[in-house]
Order: sequence, then C-alpha cells, then structure tokens
Amino acid sequence: MPMEKPKMFGKDDEINVQSVHKKLNEIMAARGKKGTDRKEQIELLHELMNVSDENNLGPAIRIKIQFNIIMSIYDYNPSVSDPMKVELWDKVLIKINELLDMMIAHPDLVIGEHITEESESLETAPLLVRGCALTIVERMDEEFIKLLKACDAHSNEYIVRLRDEIRVCAIIDKLLKYEEENGMPSDICRIYLRKIEHLYYKYEPRAAKQAVGEIPKTDDTSVEEMDRLCKYIYVRDNTDRLRTRAVLCHIYHMSLHDKWYEARDLMLMAHLQETIHHSDLPTQILYNRTMVQLGLCAFRHGNIREAHNALLDIQSGGRAKELLAQGLLPQRQHERTTEQEKQEKQRQIPFHQHINLEMLECVYLVSAMLIEIPYMAAHEFDARRRMISKSFHHQLKNSERQSLVGPPESMREHVVAASKAMRNGNWKQCRNLLLNDKMNSKVWDLFHEPDRVRTMLGGKIQEESLRTYLFTYSHVYDSISLIKLSEMFELLHGTVHAIISKMIINEEIMASLDEPTSCLVMHRTEPSSLQSLSLQLADKLYNLVENNERILDQKPFFARGMQGGGYRDRREKGSWGERRDRRDQRRDRD
Repeated sequence: MPMEKPKMFGKDDEINVQSVHKKLNEIMAARGKKGTDRKEQIELLHELMNVSDENNLGPAIRIKIQFNIIMSIYDYNPSVSDPMKVELWDKVLIKINELLDMMIAHPDLVIGEHITEESESLETAPLLVRGCALTIVERMDEEFIKLLKACDAHSNEYIVRLRDEIRVCAIIDKLLKYEEENGMPSDICRIYLRKIEHLYYKYEPRAAKQAVGEIPKTDDTSVEEMDRLCKYIYVRDNTDRLRTRAVLCHIYHMSLHDKWYEARDLMLMAHLQETIHHSDLPTQILYNRTMVQLGLCAFRHGNIREAHNALLDIQSGGRAKELLAQGLLPQRQHERTTEQEKQEKQRQIPFHQHINLEMLECVYLVSAMLIEIPYMAAHEFDARRRMISKSFHHQLKNSERQSLVGPPESMREHVVAASKAMRNGNWKQCRNLLLNDKMNSKVWDLFHEPDRVRTMLGGKIQEESLRTYLFTYSHVYDSISLIKLSEMFELLHGTVHAIISKMIINEEIMASLDEPTSCLVMHRTEPSSLQSLSLQLADKLYNLVENNERILDQKPFFARGMQGGGYRDRREKGSWGERRDRRDQRRDRD
C-alpha cells in the first residue's frame, strides 16, 4: 500500500509565507528531541516544499525549507562518527545542488549566519534568509571522507565511492563561484581551502610537461590554480589555521611537481618548524606529509643531504605509519582505550592520499647510505665519531649479527648489501644491488619519472664510491692518477677533478693535485691505525687523570692520627687549573 501523504494544512486554511514559516518552525522544534521520527520529519519538510511550490510563495521560503531538509538528512544519522547511508548521501548531494542553483538564480537574495531569526525577510525586498551554505558544504565534505574511510580500501566499493569526488568538487566549485561574487573574504578563504584540500595531493602530468616547455606557459594547470588560491588566503585570512594549512598544501603540491627550490624557500619563509607543535593534530599530520613530500622532491633533484634531513624526524622513531596517519601501530607500554582508538581512526587519512611507506623508507636508507658510508670511511679510527642515522646503523648491525647472510630479498637487505659493496669501493655491485628489476618494481617505478631518478642515483653511487675509496685506501698510495680513477669509476675527468678538489679544500684528505701529470699526491699526514689507537688511549688516560684530580680536590682529607683534619687548602699547591697548566707545560717541554 502506498503511504498516505502527511496533511500539512486544513481545507480552509489560508496558505501564505507566514503560515508556511510557522509550520516550518513547528516541524523543526522537534529536531533533536527524544522520540522524534527523523524519517517522518524529512517527509514533512518535503511536503511543505511542495505546498510552497504549488502556491508560488517565492524563493526565500523555498531556500529556507531546502536548508532545513539538508540539515534533517544530516541529522538522520544518530552517531556523528559513523558514516551516512549511501542512499541518504546521494539524496543530500542532489539537495545541495538544488539549493546552490536556487541561490545562484536569485543573486539579490542575502543569505548568512549574521542574519537573526527576527530580522529575516521572506516576502518583501530586500530578501534576507538566515543560513550558511558554506557550513552545509563543509559538512558534506566531512561526510564524504567518512564514507571513504568506512570502505575497504582494496575493494570496488571504495572506487565507486571515490567517483563521488567529482560531484563533491563540482558542488565546491559552484559555491566558490557564488561566494566570489557575493561572499565575505573570510568565507571565500574557507571555500578556497576546501578546494585546495581536494587538489593539493594530485599529480598533474600537464604541469610537468609545461615545466619542460612541451605545453605553452599560458595554459592553466593545477600549479597555477594552487598558486592563485593560496595567495588569496595568505593576504586575506585572519586565522592562523587556514593560512598554515594553505602554506603546507602549497609546499606539498610544488614538491609533487618537482619545484624544489620554490617549495624549500616557502617552507623556510613560513617558519613552521618552530610553531607547528602548537597546531591541532590534523595540521601536524599535514606538516609531516609535507615534509615527507619535500624530502622525496629533494631526493629526485639529487640533494641527498636535504632529503635525509627532511625525512629524518619521520623515519627515526619507526613510527612513520602513525605520524602520517596511514594506520595504527600497536603500543608497547600501554593499550589504547576504546575512545582513544576511535579518535585515532577518525584522524586517519583516506587510502587514495597515502604515501608509499616502503618507497619512503628506501629513499631514507639510500640517502643515509650515501652520507654515512663515506663518513664512516673518513672517521674509521675516530673515537668521537657520531652516528648520522641510527636506523641505518641498526640495519647494518642486524646484518652483521647474522651468521649466514644469503642473497638480498627485501628492500632493506638490498640497501645493506649495497652499503657493504660501497664500503669496499665496489661501485658496480652497489649500483646493481640498488638498480635491478626487483628494486624497480618495489620502489623506483613508483616515481613519476623513474629513468631520471635511476640515472641520478647511479651517478651519486659512483661519486660517493670514489670518495669512500679515497678515504679507505689513501694511506696505501703515494700518488694516484686521476685518469686511472676516472676509468675505475667511469666518471668524467672533470667530475673526478671537481670531487677531489672539494675534498682537499674541505681538508677531508691531506693531498695536493699535480696538474701537469694529472696525479693526486698524498701528504701522508694521517696517522696509521696503530697510531690512531695509541692517540685514543692517550686521550682516555689523560681524561682519567683529570677526573681523578678533580674528585681529589673536592674530597676532605684527614691528617695522621685523625687530628687537625679538614678541607685541603688549595692555595698551598695552587688551584686545580693551575696544576693542570703546569703539568701541560712539563709535557710540552718533554
């Protein structure tokens, strides 16, 4: 049996704007109360809309009813954390589209939260309606994210739901156009940020082609659009949060499109490193994601040290997955409560925005290898040698502990095996371990221009292997030919000359270049391994004597027979510092 439509007005009742508005207030008065049938409330509002249309009561009352229909659909879901039902989601998208079409069709009608219920004008010009379309669209965007998180990321359902992003973005664009013509700067900033958050993580091949000159500069790409939207927020926004998020999204998008210098300069100018810990958690997650993308961009450009520094904080604790909000890690010390776990899950980002964690770890470990291996070779006998990357050393130690090391299988094993090959000066084996079919499918093919990355990495391995070779074996040579080094490492003569010149300038090796013979002449000033160990022993003994004397100075002494004891008068033999100076002078004379 078809459901009977609910009766709104009696047969003889006069239907006008006031009576419809009164009826609307009666229906909405029950909103949120215990025992209210939410489904019936939506049906009543639809019937009221039909009554308004049949009697041609004007656009103002229609827009007001439409606002309330949308809010009632949102209210239908009792739990804020749970996603909407799919049929209600489709319905709310249609209703929001209808509402925006009504608003655009009547530009003289003023809508805003600043209008009070008393000052509303639904019949006479100027038409004033209380409501905020921006709040409705922001809520729609949040519901869309909830729907995505509720789906299994590897199912067809996720892809079907993700297709709705086109409809969501179309609604945001429609409201954006309306706000640009009629809205306040603060509202325009809010809708611009919604647009930015749907745009910043997407790679556009056209923008990459434009950068190399394949597409004319006049063509509009996502990079130009991001630039325009973000610059408006920088100038007009009064709240720190919107500006901070806009800056981070802007840096992320530029990093994604290989604009390394612009992204790095904007990050340095924003000074976010000092203030980000005061921000809310979603903004801190966005900061972590941006730093990771900046590090990957630096790596693609061959700036290995910058890439390592950018990824260090994320990778050093082994909590990259949690810091990027891409999943929860089990806690060792204490279990999460149900409420904490619920909050953590709400903060997770949708699967299509994830950054590949294996690629991220590989880039970090390779960057650490290219910095750490030459450093270890240069400071082999240095007692004060510090660790640059703890996680890289952890991987090396794990490998050394194993009694039997087989051929590398995982990504980490490939990097460790490559590090050992580089340590021995075998650059070809190092390159083959990092650049092979298995590593290509796991990591390097995930980059947008994989061939360029592989070429860059191959060159870096050759250069750093040359440096490592010189650090390790310089004590064996009296002189070595640059031409021979160039042939050994398959590098251009000019590149070898530049690398060695830089090492001499930075006093990394004690040598000089003999230009006529193209030779590197060693000065033999570095101590041998036995001399280095002797110097370390002398340093440790010297520190032991100093500590002993310092402790002796602080302790009271007692005379023989326990008579007349007390604290030693330091003036008798001079202060500890004076005695140390005298001892140093005696040692210098000897």
